Amino acid sequence: MIVIKITLILSLLLVAYAYAGYPVLIFVLSRWFPRPVHKADITPKVSLIITAYNEERDIAAKLDNTLMLDYPPDRLEIIVASDCSSDLTDDIVRGYAARGVRLHRRPERLGKSVAQNHAVKLASGEVLVFSDATTMYAKDAVRQIVRSFADPQVGCVAGQLIYIDKTITAIGQGCRSYWNYEKFIKESESRAGSLIGVSGCLYAVRRSSYARLALDMSSDFVIATEIHLQGQRTVYERDAVAMEDTNKRSRDEFRMRVRIIEQTFSALNRYQAALGLRQHDLFAFQLISHKLARYAVPGFLIIAFASNLLLTGDAPFYRLAFIAQATFYLAALAGWLGERLRLRLGMLGLPYYFALANAASLAAFIQFMRGKAHVLWEPIRQSRAASGR
Repeated sequence: MIVIKITLILSLLLVAYAYAGYPVLIFVLSRWFPRPVHKADITPKVSLIITAYNEERDIAAKLDNTLMLDYPPDRLEIIVASDCSSDLTDDIVRGYAARGVRLHRRPERLGKSVAQNHAVKLASGEVLVFSDATTMYAKDAVRQIVRSFADPQVGCVAGQLIYIDKTITAIGQGCRSYWNYEKFIKESESRAGSLIGVSGCLYAVRRSSYARLALDMSSDFVIATEIHLQGQRTVYERDAVAMEDTNKRSRDEFRMRVRIIEQTFSALNRYQAALGLRQHDLFAFQLISHKLARYAVPGFLIIAFASNLLLTGDAPFYRLAFIAQATFYLAALAGWLGERLRLRLGMLGLPYYFALANAASLAAFIQFMRGKAHVLWEPIRQSRAASGR
């Protein structure tokens, strides 16, 4: 029984570390040993690259938003990288040619990273800003995001993504809560040294630091590692703001998270060297704690539940602990049922989203182990008109 008890305690401690211990620790490190970023009001030549696949519903609104940005027009180049779109996306983009928007259409659909790589070849900017077709930028987003490039140690800057859920769905609210939690961690990681990942819909890279991404790699995660391997930092700029609708349906959120996490597993496998604590110290510690430990949580949860079940007859403490776990998962199940009945979930939304996120991590790990890679992407968000924005 002693082995089972130790297993239960260690599993619960590892879950607690992944979700609470590491965020507190990196926050303390960022306060005790901060690494300031030198910023200045600079206006380098910027190439804003919008990657799109079948975005006819949203691309016009995105281009209108981009053309209204508060940045010198002669210092801003706009390129739409169409990954062999089969709808009206390309025709809509061509309609903006007179306003300076360039279309780069890939003749073969090979995925987002390849489309970005080829668009970069055409770009003339000193700074590359990457965006998605469904993301709206605050008017000063580009002006704010380039300020950190006044620091020669900065190779990449991530902006702040704000998720909007006007219809107040359980998935939307869970996504917003989770993302606010993630932003707290990102701010601490940036102050302590470097981010280990960015939001793919708003980040900027010094052109001289851009690394050509592999076909199956996700730029959201890989770019920060590539920048670190060049001896530079990836930092967070909260004043560079982008807005995007949350997913409204659990299946869309689940699919999106599985795709992103599976690609992260692939990236961690390819960049195993960056996990070496001796060579990469704090950056490796962040990768292990923020990514590996977080994505291992589903396994810890299963072990904790199973070991706790075996201990229910041993002492009242273990019975209470098991009841607490079972109640939490029943609340998540009730949230799942409530969503299908289109009921307001209230507090049930939190355990439901927690369970969904960890189920996605488990599914992504299984897919990764089976050798299944997500290279191509499908837009799954509702259009702006349909979502009420």
